Amino acid sequence: MLLAEIQKRRSEFAFSPKLVEEEKINALFEAAQLAPSSMNIQPWRYVYATPASSVFEKIVAALHNGNQRWAKDAPLLIVSVAQKEYEFNGNILQNRYAWHDTGMANALLMIQATHLGLISHPMGGFSPEALIDTLQIPSSYEPVAVIAVGYPGDTQNLPNDLYERQNRPRIRMQLSHVCFYETWPSNT
Repeated sequence: MLLAEIQKRRSEFAFSPKLVEEEKINALFEAAQLAPSSMNIQPWRYVYATPASSVFEKIVAALHNGNQRWAKDAPLLIVSVAQKEYEFNGNILQNRYAWHDTGMANALLMIQATHLGLISHPMGGFSPEALIDTLQIPSSYEPVAVIAVGYPGDTQNLPNDLYERQNRPRIRMQLSHVCFYETWPSNT
């Protein structure tokens, strides 16, 4: 049986201006903190901002135009960052699982958001260079996603195209297209 939060979670565009309480923000990061990671490196890091911070507008400015349209209305923007390198036996190695592990942490964060009555929307449409510069991210790290989080807003206030996207049926591939027993099928 799937958790209701997994079934309910989807990327939405309409955010209420209501601020997310600090205890809920902490719960999001506590959920992310518990994600599994290769060799327990825990390569995820997060930088977040609310509209009260001057950094918030800089994060919005780093987003691609299509995301700026609606993400500017979210009361919380979270930048997830992956540690690209790690030390092992005195050597600095590339962590080829960093994005994967950070993605798992992001997923737990978003499921926790749904559990708390919040909505979330992860974005890959941003300028990594702008975020690196704005947030002073060290060279051994790289931005993975920007996640907008907040309370559900009024979809009637969305532009027509976003209203239609948010309200269309959620479509996922059938399991038979993404999950194969024992071997890759010859017909794909």
